[in-house]
Amino acid sequence: MCAHARSTDTLPVRYEIVVRGLLSETLLSAFPTLSAEAHGARTVLAGALVDQAALYGVLVQIEALGLELMEVRRMHS
Repeated sequence: MCAHARSTDTLPVRYEIVVRGLLSETLLSAFPTLSAEAHGARTVLAGALVDQAALYGVLVQIEALGLELMEVRRMHS
């Protein structure tokens, strides 16, 4: 792998993560680096994550809080 390819792998990637339900302020505080927007009966968490480990950390937090994960989208710049 060339050095240039490695450097782009470490750039933050923007994700949208959809969970069922409207999250309270208390639940939203578990995701301080993400913005939240209500869409009907769903909440969309959005923001840049530095790597896949950060994404998995968010997904683990969603599971630990008992939230229902509906969708994960990687957004293109």
